Amino acid sequence: MSKQGGVQYSKIAEIKGPLVVVDDVTNAAFDELVEIQTTDGEKRLGKVLEVGNGKAIVQVFEGTTGLSVAGTRAKFVGKVMELPVSDQLLGRVFDGLGRPKDGLPDPIADKFLDINGEPMNPEQRDYPNDFIQTGVSVIDGMLTLVRGQKLPIFSGSGMSHNILAAQIARQASVVGTKDEFAVVFAAIGVQYSESEYFRRSLEESGALKRSVLFLNLADDPAIERIITPRVALTTAEYLAYDLGMHVLVILTDMTNYAEALREISAAREEVPGRKGYPGYLYTDLSTIYERAGRLKGRKGSVTQMPILTMPSDDITHPIPDLTGYITEGQIVLGRDLFRQGIYPPVNILMSLSRIMKDGIGEGSTRADHQEVSNQNYDAYSRAQEVRALAGIVGKGGLTGVDLKYLEFGDDFEKKFLSQDLDENRTIDETLALQWNAVSLLPKNELTKVKDKYIEQYYKER
Repeated sequence: MSKQGGVQYSKIAEIKGPLVVVDDVTNAAFDELVEIQTTDGEKRLGKVLEVGNGKAIVQVFEGTTGLSVAGTRAKFVGKVMELPVSDQLLGRVFDGLGRPKDGLPDPIADKFLDINGEPMNPEQRDYPNDFIQTGVSVIDGMLTLVRGQKLPIFSGSGMSHNILAAQIARQASVVGTKDEFAVVFAAIGVQYSESEYFRRSLEESGALKRSVLFLNLADDPAIERIITPRVALTTAEYLAYDLGMHVLVILTDMTNYAEALREISAAREEVPGRKGYPGYLYTDLSTIYERAGRLKGRKGSVTQMPILTMPSDDITHPIPDLTGYITEGQIVLGRDLFRQGIYPPVNILMSLSRIMKDGIGEGSTRADHQEVSNQNYDAYSRAQEVRALAGIVGKGGLTGVDLKYLEFGDDFEKKFLSQDLDENRTIDETLALQWNAVSLLPKNELTKVKDKYIEQYYKER
């Protein structure tokens, strides 16, 4: 951190894209906050990206439109960007930089926190193992979300990922405790209609009073998008570790964040990596995703559900590809199911929750949960194979058991996968639906489930 706080420089060497290059700079520090003042007195915020040889490269959050080399001044503040935090943040709506957007005054701050957060000591991390009930059957039953997990939703443009995110934000709870979830919602580069949908959805359900919204809209400067998820996660960490709350963080859309990163990288003339994204995309994404978890001895937790739209529905694209490496599973939305009008259109066979096994079973959900879930996976996979076969040989060429699997596939999609936008199913209802689906199959096909569970839950249909 610079010792020379509040030093002003007026020698602007060049303005290039979202960057301003300041000359003859002494004693500036990486990530230091900079106040850019225009000729007509307007102030914009920026931060130092690079320092060396008497020059400082400053990234301007509100963009450089309208700035000129002559007359622009840069004041180096001598500290990094900080967010004022307190319990008054709950129920509020802010823009992408943390400024009030709901017409109310700035919240009174208890303390100021560096938006880059502090790295968690790995030795102090607690293992995620508490089941979170989202009320969405396909997630609770087969892709279980666990407190402290990071579980992204991979979607495609135009699909119902935002509706699903809003439903999870409204319904999320930890079963068996009175602890309510606080929701921190960060919209990154979304359309105005989408941001209004989120705000209205949380307001009407009464969930807004336990939520904090950060809205960076599509017409806001792209550079603000770099800050939005960090401001949101700083808020979440304060609510979790200082106030002891369980916090669900929803970040949508991480693809817009990565695009903003690519824009800055291009302006700095860095050597591009895959598809033009910077080579440090993996590292940068990890500084966001790894800010989820639980700490030993602290009551609160931060659970993350980042949402990203895969360009051209390509799961091998750098953004979903690298996200999959860092996070603990993924929920993939399928275009085919979406076209059939199934909501949520989750492609079960491409999705998984890597730490589901630690959050379910006796004492948290039910002893048969893992096995009936495995049986549904297995049967749905077989149903897809039979569908492909039926497309070649026709239904007349299928065996009786194959026809049962076809019936299972349709029943599974219509009754278990599908649910209403405001339907909040308990875990018992979800497990009953899973047993209902596999009960279409003969008992001898249920190879993944112990006999005692079959006797207890199998329903002749």
